[in-house]
Amino acid sequence: MEPVTHFLTGACIGRAGLNRRTAYATLAATLAAEAPDIDTVWSIAGPVSNFAHHRGITHTFLAAPFMALAVTGVVWLVNRFSRSRKRAIVAPQPVNWFWIFVTALIAHLSHLALDWTNNYGVRPFFPFNRHWYSGDIVFIAEPILWALLILAPVIPALLGLTDRELGARRTQFRGRGWAIFALSGMVVLWGLRFAEHAHAINLIEASSVAPTTIRRVSAEPYPINPFRWHALIETELTWQTAEVDTRRGFVVSDPRINSIYKPPYTPTIALARDTRLGQVYLDWSEWPVVRDVGPQPLPGHAPPDFPPNRPWTSVEFSDLRFAYSYLDTSMEASSNQQFDKTLAHAALTGWVYILDGKEEAGQFLDGREQK
Repeated sequence: MEPVTHFLTGACIGRAGLNRRTAYATLAATLAAEAPDIDTVWSIAGPVSNFAHHRGITHTFLAAPFMALAVTGVVWLVNRFSRSRKRAIVAPQPVNWFWIFVTALIAHLSHLALDWTNNYGVRPFFPFNRHWYSGDIVFIAEPILWALLILAPVIPALLGLTDRELGARRTQFRGRGWAIFALSGMVVLWGLRFAEHAHAINLIEASSVAPTTIRRVSAEPYPINPFRWHALIETELTWQTAEVDTRRGFVVSDPRINSIYKPPYTPTIALARDTRLGQVYLDWSEWPVVRDVGPQPLPGHAPPDFPPNRPWTSVEFSDLRFAYSYLDTSMEASSNQQFDKTLAHAALTGWVYILDGKEEAGQFLDGREQK
């Protein structure tokens, strides 16, 4: 998930009762809930290096206690600084370092759970098991979760202002109930989406939208609406998309518009797959499409400055899970989009230039060049 959801989830974990065990619980939970994304520091080494390490070791069960210990160390520094300046930044309460560690560990695991729910996935057993696991039930940015998690700190704060105006006694641990409500609402939303995801898969498998035998099916989430799904269908020769409404039991797809033929496997594609970008991309991708698009420059970039009279071509890497217009609210509009055009604008697209049919001459991921 994006950082806002992680931070707010951590704050709710701290305020759900752990802040009664120790001072700094909410601080520890908030920091630990986002700490796994520290792996973004790899972006300074280039987009492919960042892609290779994102959701890597910091997003694993193996790293969880070490990450929690690191957050505990940060909280210790905050506490030491606060004492040296003789000013408390939390309500007067003892610091229990065991509970700080436990709080940070729980918040770290919440990050893994949230990341599992979307379709990017996590590798929780890395490095012993490199397999990616994804629930495909929640979009990477979910406004319903934002609303739940924002209410948890905002409403108690507003109630606190009202109490001060009335001269009521201040409550030390205000907001526990709202934090529990927000976290419970998150779990309920997961349960609903999990059930509707399974329903969507069943509807697709029972439909006749694909003209030939279906090999496998996937359903990708839309934000907000738990009854709307974007389906991926693989047959022997094609990939096909469909729009699914689980509330009404509709599956909409036109094979003439919503299908593309699997591209031929060429020596140029084989060479591109062996590059660093190709290896990393195919290690992660569950629905990869690798196409030789000919001597075309990366969209939005100037043509490469290759030596004259030396033939070159481009190989495109894309993942079908990220090739749909997730903001479209109309099933009809989405189902009328030509598949090959949406695929050309897919997120997380890789691009490899091949020179003379035997030499890699440039790697790009999401428009950024790997130096």
